[in-house]
Amino acid sequence: MLPRAQSRVALLAGAADAVAVVVFAAVGRLSHGEADDLLGLIGTAAPFGAGLVAAWATPVVRREPASLRAGAVAVVCAAGIGLLLRAGFTGSLPLSFAVVATASLAVLLLGWRGLAAVVSRTATHRAVR
Repeated sequence: MLPRAQSRVALLAGAADAVAVVVFAAVGRLSHGEADDLLGLIGTAAPFGAGLVAAWATPVVRREPASLRAGAVAVVCAAGIGLLLRAGFTGSLPLSFAVVATASLAVLLLGWRGLAAVVSRTATHRAVR
């Protein structure tokens, strides 16, 4: 079992990843003028959420969920599996969508981890002084 601080980090990291995928889906739907209904949002986010669940099944993400390495695994799984599922359900996968989706997920899933690392280093640096 994980110590309390580690389990708290894992819980927060999982929540941040889930929020990132929902934000990705919501922004994508809004930018394409799609209806802002909850079922549509869930349908858009679900394939990428499935990829995110697969990422969290890996030892890398479970062991160091807030690390940039875990973020890279999350991006590869969320984008890769999400795009494959989306292509399977819709019957198409435009290259432009794949590129934008992957880049957007990378910004969101790596972005919060990068910010967390900066905040952590800053707090550690101030504590040492």
